[in-house]
Amino acid sequence: MKTYIKLFALSSLLVLGSCSEDFLENEPYTDKVTENFYKTPSDAFEGLVAVYDVLQREAYGTQLIVSEQASDNCFGGFGIADPTVDLQWDRFQYTTDKDMNALTWTNSYLGIYRANILLENLNKVNWGSDTALKTRYEAEARFLRAHFHFQAAKMFGDIIPLDHTVTTSEFELPRQAPEVTYALIANDLKFAADNLGPENYSQAGNANYGRITKWAAEAYLARTFLFYTGTYGKTDLAGVVTKAQAVNYINDAVNNSGHGLVADFANLWLAASFANFAGEDNTEMVWAVRFNGSGKGNWDLHEGNRFQVNIAPRGGSIGKYATGWGGATVNPKLVAAYDNADSRKAASFIDYVGEGLNFDAQAREQRQYTGYSWKKYCPITNEAGTAVVEANGGNFQIDNYQDYAIIRFSDVLLMAAELNLTTSAALAQTDYDRVRDRAFKNTLHRLPITQARIMEERRLEFALEGLRYFDLIRQGMPAMKAAIDNTGDSQFAVTFRTETQGWFALPQSQIVLSNGTIQQNPGWN
Repeated sequence: MKTYIKLFALSSLLVLGSCSEDFLENEPYTDKVTENFYKTPSDAFEGLVAVYDVLQREAYGTQLIVSEQASDNCFGGFGIADPTVDLQWDRFQYTTDKDMNALTWTNSYLGIYRANILLENLNKVNWGSDTALKTRYEAEARFLRAHFHFQAAKMFGDIIPLDHTVTTSEFELPRQAPEVTYALIANDLKFAADNLGPENYSQAGNANYGRITKWAAEAYLARTFLFYTGTYGKTDLAGVVTKAQAVNYINDAVNNSGHGLVADFANLWLAASFANFAGEDNTEMVWAVRFNGSGKGNWDLHEGNRFQVNIAPRGGSIGKYATGWGGATVNPKLVAAYDNADSRKAASFIDYVGEGLNFDAQAREQRQYTGYSWKKYCPITNEAGTAVVEANGGNFQIDNYQDYAIIRFSDVLLMAAELNLTTSAALAQTDYDRVRDRAFKNTLHRLPITQARIMEERRLEFALEGLRYFDLIRQGMPAMKAAIDNTGDSQFAVTFRTETQGWFALPQSQIVLSNGTIQQNPGWN
């Protein structure tokens, strides 16, 4: 059976050369199949872009918003009359017949599939003497394959690792033990870290910004190492990467990547800084998913950040903040965790009362109003009070354009602090201090480093960035339950169910399609 290739020209990520008239006349789009497509480096490049393309689908509001709702950072939110699905994410009560989490699963495996297609066809390409280009494409594709596996594994636990495109006889493969999946992830990330060059694309206007670098691979190895060893109680990453190696990788990213911290935390976020916005291709962005507003209301394109509308203020623009659906209202306990001198507090959250904004929750039909919502990623209005995206001819639901930061340099520093803590405490303290010094804009708030303080710093630094829930999982069920449980007003009552072991429910559609090979995760039957 021929497999047809879907090709994408992602102007927001990479710029593809235009096709010649001869190409258009002699190679119709519908005739491009795996058997005849991969011939030139340009063909391989288009295949690589198709893998990158899946990243933009992650911003539909799947894992990012779900993980924040499920953690102690946020409640469900959205509108009074909206379906209760978001409350169920927040309260660990949802039922499997709603097929929740299906997008995270399908997007992950779409990315894995496209990466495997490219990797299996690289040897068909006539690379000439440019074998280094082949290695680069392989490294990028393997990094992305690792990323898509990790996206699924950290949410669902046991998954089906795939290092090849499956045949019809493999459509009902069982899930594998974590060490199998993480060995594949580790080998892919290690290949990327060891084979990509020292380029740093985070300079203004760099055409390659958004592509995988050696530094992103080293940081991702550290992130995966910490999650796997913490969650599963292991001392190394699936027998592939030792702690000493993980330390070397992350220290290399700290010392040699050329990345650094933006001087003012607020300048990382458009709604917190406006004219002082550092730009998305700033030195702190080790890796981010790129977006733009070029779709202009075309629902068939996926160039815009479709996540942003989910967390923007419900019921119309208010002040400088553009309108949205009011999802994932912020837990006041999170806001209260910040010292008032911490610049991250005002930069991360919209404080309606504190900012003098008259937000009538009842009139706006806001569910679970807490007085706080997301400033990070919130779309903005222009001086006339019109959403900027609409002023530019776009649709406020699908054409928001802010990039999604997956790895910031502050994360590199805090991972380095954590990994160096027991063997090089002075080095760990230095990395930890850099993050706190930036947050407070002075050196007067330094604290002696401990593991607990690192985890709390991660909570404050990366609030509303999709990391908190997975940091909780690796701390164990007692710590997870203590953090997430919420008592008091019934509309905000949350009881974390430890029988789930922190894993989300598998999409019921996938269980049905497996003909019994896949069983539902514990606690969700």
